Amino acid sequence: MTSDGGDMASLGDWIDRQYAVAARNLTLGVSATHLVKERPPFRQRIVPRPGSVVASSVMGAYDPDPDYFFHWFRDSALVMDALRILVADGTRPAADAGAIADYIRFSLGLRDLTGAAVLARGDPRRGVDPAFVQHVRSEADLRGVAGDRIWGEVRVNPDGTLDTLNWSRPQHDGSALQALTLLRCLEDGVLAPGVRDEAAALLRIDLDFVLAHHAEPSFEIWEDSLGHDYYTGVVQCAALRRGAEWLEAQGNAAAAGRCREAAAALAAAADGHWRPDARAYASLLPAGSGAPGRDLDIAVILGVLHARLPSGPHSVLDPRAQATLAALEDLFAGLYPINAGRAAPALGRYREDRYFGGGAWYIATLAAAEFHYRLAAALAGGAAFALTDDNRGFAARALGTEPDGLDSRRMAAAFHDRGDAFLATVQAFTPADGALSEQFDRETGAQTSARHLGWSYAGFITAVQAQREIAPA
Repeated sequence: MTSDGGDMASLGDWIDRQYAVAARNLTLGVSATHLVKERPPFRQRIVPRPGSVVASSVMGAYDPDPDYFFHWFRDSALVMDALRILVADGTRPAADAGAIADYIRFSLGLRDLTGAAVLARGDPRRGVDPAFVQHVRSEADLRGVAGDRIWGEVRVNPDGTLDTLNWSRPQHDGSALQALTLLRCLEDGVLAPGVRDEAAALLRIDLDFVLAHHAEPSFEIWEDSLGHDYYTGVVQCAALRRGAEWLEAQGNAAAAGRCREAAAALAAAADGHWRPDARAYASLLPAGSGAPGRDLDIAVILGVLHARLPSGPHSVLDPRAQATLAALEDLFAGLYPINAGRAAPALGRYREDRYFGGGAWYIATLAAAEFHYRLAAALAGGAAFALTDDNRGFAARALGTEPDGLDSRRMAAAFHDRGDAFLATVQAFTPADGALSEQFDRETGAQTSARHLGWSYAGFITAVQAQREIAPA
C-alpha cells in the first residue's frame, strides 16, 4: 500500500518517526528465542539461540511469503552494525549491547560445525517428504563442510546447526562484513572489556578466512551466480585494509602486511569491473572469464556503502561509482511504472530481476539516499569533488544544471537534497505502521516478498545516520 505524499507530514518528521520504528523492528529477529520454526516436510523444528539473527521473523514457507528463517552471515552482520549505531546514538538502551555480545558468542560457537558430524547422526534425507528430498544436500556436499569452510556456508539455522538444505554455496562476503562490524564495535566502545576479547578472537577468524579465500570465485550477493563479484571483493578489500591497521596496533606487523598485500590485489580486481561503454562498474565477472556476467546492479552501490572506504576508487568519492549510480537511476526510472513523475526513482536490483516480480527494493532505494548523504558529508568535511566525463551527468542531476564549477559547499547541499529526494520516495511507499518488507511492486507499490526484513530496517538506519553526519554549512 502506498501513501499519498501530500497527506504526509514533513519529511523530517517522518524520518524521525520511521527511525524509531526501524530501531524497534530491527530487533524482531535478534535472539528470537520465543519463536519456533516448523518445517514439516523436512522434519525440522528450529528454536533460535541467543545471538542468532533471523533475516525475517515472519514464518513464511513460500505461501507466498518466503522462508527467511535462517541466520544469514551477510544479513546478521548488517543488522548488528545497525544495532551498534542505535546503541551508540542512544536510540536503543546500552543494555542492547548485550545482544551484540550474544551475537559474537553465537558466531564463535559455529567454529566446530562440520558436515561429517551431521552425517554421523544419520542420513539427513531420512524421513523427509519424498517431494522435498531433492532440496536436501548431498553427502558429498556436506562432507565438504570442514575447517574454515563453515564461513563460506552463507547461512546456518538460528539454533546453531548446519543448514542441510540446498543453497548457493560458497559465499565469501559474510566474514568480511562481520569483520567490518566487529572493527566498528571495537572502535565505538559499545562492548564490555571481556566481550572485546571475544570480538577480537572472532575478528581474527574472519580476517584469516578472507585472506585464505579472497581469490576464489563465490556466489554473489543475490545468490544467483558463481563468479568474481564486485560487492564481495570491495567489502573484502575494506575488511583487510582496516584489519591491517588493527593487527598492526596489536603488534602483528607480519599479518598486517599480508592483509595489505591481499587488499591491493582485491582493489586492482575491482578496478577491472569498470565498463567504459556503459559508464558503470559491472557487478559480476564469471569465473575464468573477463567478460561481464552482469552489468548494472545495485550490488555495486551496496558494496561501496558497506565497505565505506574513506576516499579513492570504490568510495562515494569515486567518479566511476557515481556514474554507476546515475546509470542505475536511469535504468529503473524507465523500467518501473511507479517512477512516473517521481523526482528520485525507486530502485531495484538489476534489469533482469524477476524474483517476486522483480520489484523495487527498500535497501536499493535507501542505498541511493545513503550514497548521496555520505558524499555530501565528505564534501562538507573538506574532500574535493572530481568532475569527469563519466560523472558529469550524476553531478548535473543533483545540481539541476550542468556543473560550471566545483563549489564544495554548494555541491554538498545539492547531494544532501538529492538524498532527501530518495528518502521521500521510500516514504511514499512505506505504510503508516512503518513496516518494511523486502520489495514493493513495480506497478502498484504494494509490499511484496519477505515481510519485516531486518536488512531493510538496517538500510534505513544507516541512511539516516549518514544524513545526520553531514556537517551544517
